[in-house]
Amino acid sequence: MRAIFQLFDLDNSDPELSREQFRSFQGHIPLLYGILLCNTVAITVTAFDRQHFARTLFSPLAICVFVIVRAIWWLRQGSAKQFDDAQIARHLGRTCAVPVVMTLIFNLWVVWVFQDAGAYARSNLTFFLALSQVSTVFCLMTLRAAAMRVAVVSTVSFALYFSWVEGGQLLPQSLVLCCVCGGMAVVTHSFNRSFSEVVQSRRTLHNRQLETEKLSEKNRRIAFSDPLSGLANRRELLARLDRFDEHQHLRADSLAIIFFDLDGFKQVNDEHGHQAGDELIRTVCHRLLEQCPGHAILARVGGDEFTVLLEADDGTDGAEAVALMLATRLLEQMALPVLVDRHVLQISGSIGIASNTDEKAHPRELLRRADMAMYHAKTQGKAQIAIYNEELDQGRLRSIEIEGQIGSGLGRGEFDIAYQPIIDAASGAIVATEALLRWPRRAQGSLPPDEFIEVAEATGQIHSLGLYVLERACRDIGKLPGLGLSVNVSPAQFRHPGFEGQVLNILRRTGFPPERLQLEMTESYLLTNPGLAIRATQALRAAGISLALDDFGTGFTSIHYLKSYGFTHIKIDKSLLNGLEPGSKAAMLVSGAILLASALDMNVIAEGVENETQAHVLRALDCHEMQGYLFGKPVPLSEFRRFLAPFGDLEEHAPGLRLVR
Repeated sequence: MRAIFQLFDLDNSDPELSREQFRSFQGHIPLLYGILLCNTVAITVTAFDRQHFARTLFSPLAICVFVIVRAIWWLRQGSAKQFDDAQIARHLGRTCAVPVVMTLIFNLWVVWVFQDAGAYARSNLTFFLALSQVSTVFCLMTLRAAAMRVAVVSTVSFALYFSWVEGGQLLPQSLVLCCVCGGMAVVTHSFNRSFSEVVQSRRTLHNRQLETEKLSEKNRRIAFSDPLSGLANRRELLARLDRFDEHQHLRADSLAIIFFDLDGFKQVNDEHGHQAGDELIRTVCHRLLEQCPGHAILARVGGDEFTVLLEADDGTDGAEAVALMLATRLLEQMALPVLVDRHVLQISGSIGIASNTDEKAHPRELLRRADMAMYHAKTQGKAQIAIYNEELDQGRLRSIEIEGQIGSGLGRGEFDIAYQPIIDAASGAIVATEALLRWPRRAQGSLPPDEFIEVAEATGQIHSLGLYVLERACRDIGKLPGLGLSVNVSPAQFRHPGFEGQVLNILRRTGFPPERLQLEMTESYLLTNPGLAIRATQALRAAGISLALDDFGTGFTSIHYLKSYGFTHIKIDKSLLNGLEPGSKAAMLVSGAILLASALDMNVIAEGVENETQAHVLRALDCHEMQGYLFGKPVPLSEFRRFLAPFGDLEEHAPGLRLVR
């Protein structure tokens, strides 16, 4: 019984279902009132009687007026979105009550008219009454409670009256109507359940769609943002640049890119671990983000590389000027110390700027230009800002050209070795020679070492060139007994994992004694890769090879480094010999360097000696060896051998060959 009574209850527990029922009624109820109006007019025309105006005219007129008013009210209702859930619940509750009242009124009016109507009119009345009942139920089917109430009220009132009127002659019609009512109740219940399931399915589909959209948005954020800093990543930056590229008429100097990286970040990772490096990145990103204007896009495009995409507003300074001011603030923020795990970390930044000042500077091209300007700033020292200009591109094209020529030049034997003597300061004997790479047979003309060595180091070709110099010099100088050989080693060569083994293989192939070989290196590799450098130098020293620290006095090498790496020599840079005279400050500096080296059991080689005064002071300060134009410029092997010709048979072992000037 409870289940039966529940069929007549209005359930507002599901607001979304109620909203859909209300939305369906907005189309069905006006139709229902239209059908009821037509049936009322038809009954009035069929049963009109001049003697009973109240029954056959005024009453149907009142019903028609009410029907029209309600139909207009429903037609004037806007979208269901303008009603809240409580208002919709009230409207549905009223909908459950009004049709029942209207059904009773309509049935009572039909019965009233039926009493005095003729046989033909009575048959029409029963037909229109049944038609109104069926139409009402079907128009209310989406709201089960209203449809069931109307069906029961109309059927019971119809059956009760027509079962006994005229001696029970209409009893069969009453029974048929009851059966129809039962069928409509079943159909209504089934339809209402299907309607509810459709609404629920649509809601489930909508929720899944929302979840999919939310997941898609989350995936988009993951794909287009940096997980560590939360900033936009390189993919997002490129997508934004492409969107700018779609605008065919970008105003000149309206778009700029600031490209920068953190100087010293790798050292933080190596010394304090990646966790400290991550915390440093997050802190720096937070600081930089606070400096960027709201319309700028700060992106992390690499481990320690960042960009700012900046669009200048109309009526303001050009994008390049705005970018320069912003870059200055960013540089100040990057220089501030960062506290990580009770360690104060200090870094700086190198910044490059590019703006669309010419027609060729499309958005993606700006990124490349800013990157190039940043690397140019890095070569000028730390904490620098560089603005892109065409000369940077010309230098890049020149480097690409030289890069291709180096590879082909090695294959065609265009390179050669020049040798510069190193003399014993006390005796004046030639004790060693330094092998220096030259490129005399280049197809486009000879190229100074400073130009192609820099390109070779940047492209990794220095490793092949360095091995060529070492093997060629070992073969050349190996025929000059008693003479030491000094060869420069680039930091890039040391970074090669098999470098020590390759050096030893060359010595085995050429038969050159390891104790006669000295490798010169600068401190840059030692400072950036101390662990790897110690292992490499220890392996070379164990093989009997001497090690010299080149350009001493121009960097930051400490006594700790000198002791840790097993150097046997230091080479005083020629810049320290400027103004070297007896009693000068330069003499005091050189004297200190010689005393320091002697205390560490190292020999000192002074390079860049160009006059007798410098040589005299160096001898007085007990410098061990000297090298420079005073004693000979770098020359090919044939000329170098002529230096040694006055000393007889070169195949005989000699501790040193006295230099004749």
